[in-house]
Amino acid sequence: MIQPTRFQSALLAFTSLFLVSSHAEEKKRPLIAYVGTYTSPLKNMLETQVDLPPGNGRGIHLFKVDRSTGKMTPAGLHEMGTSPSALAFNADKTILYSANETERIGEAEAGSVSAFSIDAGSGALTLINSVSSVGKGPAHLSLHPSGKFVLVANYFGGSVAVLPIKPDGSLGDATDSKQDQGNVGPTKATHAPPGSFAFSGHDQVHAHMIESDPSGRFVLHVDLGQDRIYIWKFDVTKGTLTANDQPFVSLPPGDGPRHFHFHPNGKWLYSLQEEGSTIVLFDYDSGNGHLTERQTISSLPTGYAGSNFCSGIMLSEDGRFVYVGNRLHDSLGIFSVGETGELTFVADEWTRGNYPRSFNFDPSGKFLYSCNQRADHIAAFRVNQQAGTIEFTGHYTPVGNPSIIVFRDFAEK
Repeated sequence: MIQPTRFQSALLAFTSLFLVSSHAEEKKRPLIAYVGTYTSPLKNMLETQVDLPPGNGRGIHLFKVDRSTGKMTPAGLHEMGTSPSALAFNADKTILYSANETERIGEAEAGSVSAFSIDAGSGALTLINSVSSVGKGPAHLSLHPSGKFVLVANYFGGSVAVLPIKPDGSLGDATDSKQDQGNVGPTKATHAPPGSFAFSGHDQVHAHMIESDPSGRFVLHVDLGQDRIYIWKFDVTKGTLTANDQPFVSLPPGDGPRHFHFHPNGKWLYSLQEEGSTIVLFDYDSGNGHLTERQTISSLPTGYAGSNFCSGIMLSEDGRFVYVGNRLHDSLGIFSVGETGELTFVADEWTRGNYPRSFNFDPSGKFLYSCNQRADHIAAFRVNQQAGTIEFTGHYTPVGNPSIIVFRDFAEK
């Protein structure tokens, strides 16, 4: 065997030391969680005229995350009284956008969307600008894959809008908006559990979520009140929406589609129904934007009876598991994804607090955080990435009326 020279040995030792030092340095760089909350209007500001229910949050809360234990500690606050209930980053996570879920600001009957720059050292937020969401109560927003537009869904307005992103990350006035039209579904969900009195969004049209397909060619949005998933062709040069030749698909009357998530393969879409407590699997044709329903499964364990409101739905990064939020049952349902995309119930885990409005994985996928809205805390769970199950870490993070949690890893290059 050829022995390394003294120089080669020294070089190897230096390289190893450098790699260990670099890894240790990366570990020192923070993982920051940004938590959007429901808030009360701030005093002595224009926001005192905001029309919204009172909340216990104070704006966008920042927390430093312990990468080994999942524990979170306060790291800052961007105070605002407009209920920043939905958050999304741009592609390189230098800008954070918030949908501010209000029905009125001052004299304007509309909510707003804000853009914030993120300090590369501390993670602190600085407001760049805010623009109208072109509708009341924006409850969801997402970034178009082109990075040129923010898509926003106005829950109380029953409308969606496209907001252009300028070179500095600020937002411009909407390039397009669409108002949902037509009748709403019944107050009793087709697939409601026995004894359910769940009724939320069938009083009028309610656009609850909007997101592009992975290709960026089509944009989908759900209207909970109409029991529909709308499909739009998207013009990325103009930022405009045109009805697809399959303009929408209908879910069972009263079931109330709330959120959806594409599988990483781009071929399957999973839709979660708020009042019906179901997950529906659709085959998705990325060539023409068509959806074809294939499976319906309850979000709840067998035997559950009474009222439940579903909230969020996410897939694990590897696409092997689907997770759904159940409010009132206060659980996260876990389902395995079969070879053809169909779901099988695995387990459900108590969220350790009531009304889990949303949840998210940290960047490693090793921890899951549940935003327990009415319990005023976030509960941390360790994820078994092989089995898909989760186990409570014992860590609670107090924060008033949390709605959403997103992560920025400052160790990423």
